Amino acid sequence: MDSRVFLSLFLFLFFLLYFPNVSHSFLLRGWLADDKKTEESRLKLKSETRSSSVFDPTKVTQLSWHPRAFLFKGFLSDEECDHFITLAKDKMEKSMVADNASGKSVESEVRTSSGMFLNKQQDDIVSNVEDRLAAWTFLPIENGEAMQILHYEHGQKYEPHFDYFSDPVNQQMGGHRYATVLMYLSNVVKGGETVFPDSEAQLNQPKDDSLSDCAKEGYAVKPRKGDALLFFGLHLNTTTDPRSLHGSCPVIEGEKWSATKWIHVKDYDNPIIVSQDCIDEHVNCTHWAAKGECRNNPIYMVGSKTSKGYCRKSCAVC
Repeated sequence: MDSRVFLSLFLFLFFLLYFPNVSHSFLLRGWLADDKKTEESRLKLKSETRSSSVFDPTKVTQLSWHPRAFLFKGFLSDEECDHFITLAKDKMEKSMVADNASGKSVESEVRTSSGMFLNKQQDDIVSNVEDRLAAWTFLPIENGEAMQILHYEHGQKYEPHFDYFSDPVNQQMGGHRYATVLMYLSNVVKGGETVFPDSEAQLNQPKDDSLSDCAKEGYAVKPRKGDALLFFGLHLNTTTDPRSLHGSCPVIEGEKWSATKWIHVKDYDNPIIVSQDCIDEHVNCTHWAAKGECRNNPIYMVGSKTSKGYCRKSCAVC
């Protein structure tokens, strides 16, 4: 079996065992491996409302394990890239950032691009891409935000930052952002790379003249039309990963279009607003606590210094 296929299957089984609340969503949505063997291993999502979405995991390359980062070459077709740009072009506004204290969206010179949000399932093309993203990441569609289309012109950038939140307000909307998918909608002549300043892989990447000076400060991914970059801002135990620090280097020549999909730990469409009361946030908390999960999986069940657990009442910690 191809090592990349084995890795995909291993991660799928790991998520089923390690994140019981996520695994239920998988089962309900009917994620199924394609029964028919083909020359290239493919995974298929069967949906009652939309046509089946297929993606090929053999096109995925692991870039780094700290942070966990993967590149899918040719994830989007040229037609899909052009369609996203057409949907967004006349609706762009100055990009904002989340204030670390209040959680409100504010303007900042650290982010100088323009952007807009599509609607979930806005049309058949958007819906199909959302299905494929869920199939690739093994994360439920309802955990994702609507896709944001971004446009970077000459000199525009996004300085290194984290996608997980520091403020408690945004954390209540589905919890931390667990994963990010950056889809490149255009080629860039020079600059515009996605850079990870603290990636373990930066020492193994040649720093030649094809990279901008900004990109040479870490591990860099060059924007190529149709490619998609998946990386995780949290560790497998849902604690934050400081090595997921990343930024968008300034565009030196040409322009950059991209689409971003942020995926949360929990349901983003129907979030459970956490109160100060001692409560459980999942219907199976009592069952899991009886099985010893408060001890075996304390980060999820009980919580940590940076985040509350989801079964605090059943674990008798409040």
